[in-house]
Amino acid sequence: MNRVRRSYRSLKTAAADMVSLVRMALAKGNKIEKRTDFTKCAHPVLLIYGFGQTRRVLNVLENRLRRDGYCVWSINQGGLFDTFNTGGIEDLAKLVAEKVDRVVKRHNLPKIDIVAHSMGGLVARYYVKRLDGHRYVRTLMTLGTPHHGTSMAIPGMIALGAFSKSVWQLAPMSPFIRRLKQGPFPAESRIVSVYSKTDRICPYPSCLLEMTSPNIKNILVEGEISHRDLLTKKSVYEILRTELEDGTPRAMPDFAPVSPSAPTPPATASR
Repeated sequence: MNRVRRSYRSLKTAAADMVSLVRMALAKGNKIEKRTDFTKCAHPVLLIYGFGQTRRVLNVLENRLRRDGYCVWSINQGGLFDTFNTGGIEDLAKLVAEKVDRVVKRHNLPKIDIVAHSMGGLVARYYVKRLDGHRYVRTLMTLGTPHHGTSMAIPGMIALGAFSKSVWQLAPMSPFIRRLKQGPFPAESRIVSVYSKTDRICPYPSCLLEMTSPNIKNILVEGEISHRDLLTKKSVYEILRTELEDGTPRAMPDFAPVSPSAPTPPATASR
């Protein structure tokens, strides 16, 4: 009986946290409020949001990074009503690959950092590990990402399984999760998982990376930190900033620079 009560409270807390995130996402959706000046972009950071969300949930984190001199942008991932992120993880990773390749080459940027929340961390991990993203990415930081899947995906299957491929992929040890874990993470990039033991949407220890090489790191955020708090709490941001200032120098990616005379399509989905 006590186990049932604990499970009920955990589910109730997770549902409240998700509702809070949805309310944030509803406000202005994916509207671009700030255009990124890529001509002054010594410290490029790409933000990737999670399942069922929009760019709006990144607003607090984006503003803090901009104030600290980072060149920040995000990508409209589309999804339900062409607004709420519900696409398959591989498809979203391909979208990220296309946009990053275009922006980096067009503006001759140094290697970028990625900060990804929730399912966005799996999108970014797949991109770096399976789509040669290590050529462009210096550090990938995931916030509350279910690297081993999450039991909270099971209610999502019932509610959204007919509309979303990714909700099935988020299940504990789904075929997607098992495939993603196969093989080493590229040595050319760092991956850091920032997590909370009080996150009910990505419950501990599903957020832990397997420590198989020196470029892999897990960081626990102390205190009562919810899934949403990972995007908004100052204590989490201080950890992010420390990690973004760490790591190897920002070398240029290994590609042939685009000729100035060659036309390049605009990155309309980036900011």
